[in-house]
Amino acid sequence: MTRGFVWLTAGLAAAVGLLLGVVVTGVLSPAPTLVAPPAMAHAGAASSVPTIGAAPSALVPGGPAGSPNFADIAERLNPVVVNIDASARGRRPRPTTQPRRRIETPDDLPEVPRPRGQEAPRRGTGTGFIIDRDGHILTNHHVIEGAERITVKLADGRSLRALPVGSDPDTDIALIKVDAPSPLPHATLGNSDTLRVGEWVVAIGNPLSYEHTLTVGVVSFIGRKLFDSSLDNYIQTDAAISFGNSGGPLINLRGEIVGINSAVSRQANNIGFAIPINQARAILPQLRSEGRVSRGYIGVALRDVDPDVQASLGLSRADGALVQDVTAGSPGARAGLKPYDLITAVDEEPVRTNSTLIRAIAERKPGVTARLEFLRDGRPMEVAVKLAERPGRVAPSTAPTSPAGSRLADADPIELGLTLIEIDESNAHRFDVPSGMTGLLVQRVEPLSPAYEAGILRGQVLLEINRRAVDSVAGYRRIVQASHPGDVLAVFLYDPDLDQRIIHTVRTEPR
Repeated sequence: MTRGFVWLTAGLAAAVGLLLGVVVTGVLSPAPTLVAPPAMAHAGAASSVPTIGAAPSALVPGGPAGSPNFADIAERLNPVVVNIDASARGRRPRPTTQPRRRIETPDDLPEVPRPRGQEAPRRGTGTGFIIDRDGHILTNHHVIEGAERITVKLADGRSLRALPVGSDPDTDIALIKVDAPSPLPHATLGNSDTLRVGEWVVAIGNPLSYEHTLTVGVVSFIGRKLFDSSLDNYIQTDAAISFGNSGGPLINLRGEIVGINSAVSRQANNIGFAIPINQARAILPQLRSEGRVSRGYIGVALRDVDPDVQASLGLSRADGALVQDVTAGSPGARAGLKPYDLITAVDEEPVRTNSTLIRAIAERKPGVTARLEFLRDGRPMEVAVKLAERPGRVAPSTAPTSPAGSRLADADPIELGLTLIEIDESNAHRFDVPSGMTGLLVQRVEPLSPAYEAGILRGQVLLEINRRAVDSVAGYRRIVQASHPGDVLAVFLYDPDLDQRIIHTVRTEPR
């Protein structure tokens, strides 16, 4: 009986242990994966020029337990995001855009002095994204404003010179272009009008020069007014946006770009703002063809109708745009519009708010005639208004005028940006040039020139280019002018400060 009791006890213990094991494992083991990993993660690799972006099912796992796959978004969109370096000589020009007050645009970085008294240009960094295979890039106007040299660094490490195609200070949107030897990957533009508050979004950019940094947040407000109440329609997000993020993409969970990151709040580190991509899409044709944006204008000050205004003025309806003032000599004044007129439609399109009217007029070309329907003292009326051009923040003559198809190769002959003198007995000792050394003394390096970017300094001695001795200014010019834009020259120099010879590589470009 003792032996039987022992076996019974052992059997019960084993059964209890097995049951406990099942319970513990069930609690601690991870829940089963409900959705398989995206099968399209590398589908774009089969195309020589992929359009970045995927169907919703490829990026967002479905089902109640599904969660956004931000890693897939990063993998797909990183190749189209670029780092932009904008440089100019001297101090920053007077800004042409309106003051930012409590909002700032994260773009500029502090100037870094150059050694031995060389001129230090103003430099700023930002972000952009490629929108077509030809190398057009969207970014912010304030990123490239006043820039004399724009350099774009691609995700694969290549650096290319960019030319401005067009810019619109009113919406802070700019279009630039690079010429690449092969077609470039590009992004898919989404529909920002379908965004909802609370929707997940991703920002990719170069904050503080940390390239291709990804941050995640949600849309926290839609239609925020910051600088220009008539045109602004910013997407507000808590996805972190910092200095250097300007011009970068705001992306939805389908991998589509829905905004251009543009500004941050000075008072909070989790409030950023992006320009809706539909606003950029609307002006792209003008930026490509004309380099600037012209908008219709009627010259009236407007406001929305709220319950108090409706009650106090005895208005029969609460929608429409209420005229507050009419600019003397404007199209609206010539058409006979007056304060208290309630504009209800443009060319039979209903006007719900003053923003609706402003966008409708701004989308029309100057010179076009628009028919306005309005109420005056409760009576319906109509009037035809010939639109003028909306005054911009920048005079048209200062807007970028480089044609979209212009190429660097069409410019002047090659120049490296060096002022050189031949070494002789009178200057060799003064500049610590070793006895018997032949070459050319670097007297000046032009700011923002290829030599400047390569790190060549005043006081160094140019000895050889591509292993060919250089002992006269005429010989130097022959070698340089025989090169082509984009060639890389190996420049052999002597540095008196280091008392050693060094090699720099200089990428040639037109003057």
